[in-house]
Amino acid sequence: MIQITFYKNSNGDYIGFKSLGHAGYADRGHDIVCAAVSVLVINTINSLEAFTEDKIKIKSDENKGLIEFRFTNHISERGTLLMESLELGLKGIRRDYNDGYIRMKLKEV
Repeated sequence: MIQITFYKNSNGDYIGFKSLGHAGYADRGHDIVCAAVSVLVINTINSLEAFTEDKIKIKSDENKGLIEFRFTNHISERGTLLMESLELGLKGIRRDYNDGYIRMKLKEV
């Protein structure tokens, strides 16, 4: 199961997110749920780097299915929109696959 945690501050601003695990929908290399989550996560990170001036920090471990992402300064409006888009896309995957492969939560930090 992929566990995704979105981190927000007390004002509701995104601070970052953590994605951990593998979906287990199919064998490695054939898992469309893992592939869909990976595409959304990596595209969001690439878009933040390309289309905003937000400062970010990333930690990853492919074997564990880990991506830890943090904003190191205040998030921009464009950054917020991209994070909302990521959250929307992940919720859609979770809904389409009946919550069996992705768990999502919000944590205030």
